[in-house]
Amino acid sequence: MAIVGHGVDIIEVDRIERMIADHADHFLGRTFTEAEVAFAGRRRKRQAEVYAGLFAAKEAVMKALGTGMRRGVAFRDIEVLHQPSGEPYVVLHNRTAEVARERGIARLWISITHIERLATASAIAVDEAG
Repeated sequence: MAIVGHGVDIIEVDRIERMIADHADHFLGRTFTEAEVAFAGRRRKRQAEVYAGLFAAKEAVMKALGTGMRRGVAFRDIEVLHQPSGEPYVVLHNRTAEVARERGIARLWISITHIERLATASAIAVDEAG
């Protein structure tokens, strides 16, 4: 296994709260998949923290891909889902999945954490052997 890329992101939860308050449907629809919105919706008391964690994970994945929001990579094409155990995992779609294949990325490992004011995530991209 070889590490192909690594990305880290941190975001203030209140920034995400403001985006939701000011641009709710547009922001959520442009940034998160239906499954992610459903996941965050089940955590009403800490919903903004959950969204901030998901957002940080998507940003970390973009950095691990080495693209940022270039080359057709889009927020909604990076889907953060969860195993029954709670472990997060990434599913890439559309052009974002193609970019990962072009770079030899077979899997992305992610970790997300959040507290009342901050959310952070790390993404490690590994090749076929990983």
